[in-house]
Amino acid sequence: MDNKTYNKEDFTTEILPKGEYQNCIFTNCNFHGCDLSNYKFFDSEFTGCDLSLVKTAQTTLANVAFKGSKLLGWRFENCAEFGLAVSFDNCLLDHSSFFKTKLKKSIFKDSQLHEVDFTDCDLTEAVFNNCDLAKAIFRSTNLEKADLRSSYNYAIDPENNKIKKAKFSLAGVPGLLVKYDLKIEI
Repeated sequence: MDNKTYNKEDFTTEILPKGEYQNCIFTNCNFHGCDLSNYKFFDSEFTGCDLSLVKTAQTTLANVAFKGSKLLGWRFENCAEFGLAVSFDNCLLDHSSFFKTKLKKSIFKDSQLHEVDFTDCDLTEAVFNNCDLAKAIFRSTNLEKADLRSSYNYAIDPENNKIKKAKFSLAGVPGLLVKYDLKIEI
């Protein structure tokens, strides 16, 4: 399907036909718990959608923007690795996993990422603009040249992650020292 707009569709009752979706816009659609395995989305946008607990085995997400959407419990590591390029603006991504994904230059803006797993993820030059990263897991994560200056509630161990030339605010420095159990007053 090319250049199609879907508005207020409930795909939990009327299943989205399996296939390739190029330049499509999904607005206020319900995908909660749907199986989107082997679907292909190129240059598409999901705005105000509920995509919680969607199954994503070999799902292609190439230049896909999520805006004001819920993606609770997503397993991005199950998506097709080739061409994976996503951005998030004002989204809820709690309990999602980006384990071993390559998300260079990805943009996360005004989003909540509680308990998200970024283990072994490549976030080189990624931008986290005003994101809540409470209990997010950063382990063997590449954050080189990433920008976390306006984000908060993160705990990142500099000894177990690559953070060369990453940008942090002074207010975020305690999140880099949390393992030392220091009391820092700013």
